[in-house]
Order: sequence, then structure tokens, then C-alpha cells
Amino acid sequence: MSKSGACPGPDLRRRAKLIVCTAALVLGLDQGSKIWIQHAIPVWEKVCTVIPGFFDIVHILNRGAAFGFLNTPDITWQRLFFIVVSLLAMGIIVFMARSTEDDGPLYEYGLALILGGALGNLIDRIRLGVVVDFLDFYVGAWHWPAFNVADMGICIGAASLLLSFYQRRHHVSNSH
Repeated sequence: MSKSGACPGPDLRRRAKLIVCTAALVLGLDQGSKIWIQHAIPVWEKVCTVIPGFFDIVHILNRGAAFGFLNTPDITWQRLFFIVVSLLAMGIIVFMARSTEDDGPLYEYGLALILGGALGNLIDRIRLGVVVDFLDFYVGAWHWPAFNVADMGICIGAASLLLSFYQRRHHVSNSH
């Protein structure tokens, strides 16, 4: 139902279709890549150097958030915490998608990428108790924490939302 109580209009249906399809694509790529990693690479192993000295494919189990934040075994509440945070984030995304005017493709794709990424990592947490990470970028001995397709979706989606908010604010300030 729309704000007026009537059935959703074509714009809301189009937005919902775009968000659901894009989120499903992110989810499929995320879960497919994680399943392949789980079957092809032993845990805590590096088996494929993609770009020597810069990028490896690894198999890491992450109890924490994106990029290894709070990835420590002595925090017993983190699984439940991150499940709840993921569910809240997905609820906020659905609310934002339904309650705003047409804010353009950056906004819509941003919501979709975050939704797909949150769902991908949520599935891992429920199914495995951890998140599978496998993309390892580094220079010399310095490694960026390993991450996955869901993390990329969340980060690119957040950047898209920020850019759409900036554009909307910039457009509003220029129209006055």
C-alpha cells in the first residue's frame, strides 16, 4: 500500500523489482562464490595468487563484521548481534525503498546492493556461525582484511547512497 492507502503505483513496483532483482544478483554471486571457495580451498589456506604481491584468493572464516571488525573468538555475543544488525539493516532498507520519492538510480541501486550484501552475510551467520571471506588484497606484509562479494555490495551500496544524498542536497541548494 502507498502512503495514500491505495495500491502501489507503477513507480513503486518498478523500484521494488529493480531492488529485488539487483539484491538477488548480489546474493547469488555472493553465495555462489562462497560455496565454490568452501569446496575448493581448505580453511585458512591461500591457494591462488591472482596478482603477485597484491591479490590472493584465500579461505578465511570471519566471526566479526566487514573487513574483520570484531573478528575475535572471545566475544560470545557477536553472532546474535550481527544477525540482529543484519535484520535491522534489511528492515531499514525496505522502509527506505517504500517511503521515499524517486531519488534516482544511485539511491535505488545503493539500497539493493546493501540489501543483497546484508542478506548474503546473514545467510552465512545463520548457516555457519561465521562469514566466509576470500578476497585478500595486500602490499608487501600489509594486508587489507579479507572480504567477500557481500561486503563489496554493502560498501559500494553505502557509497552510492551517500553520493545520492549529496546530489539531492546539492540539487536542492542550487534550486533555491
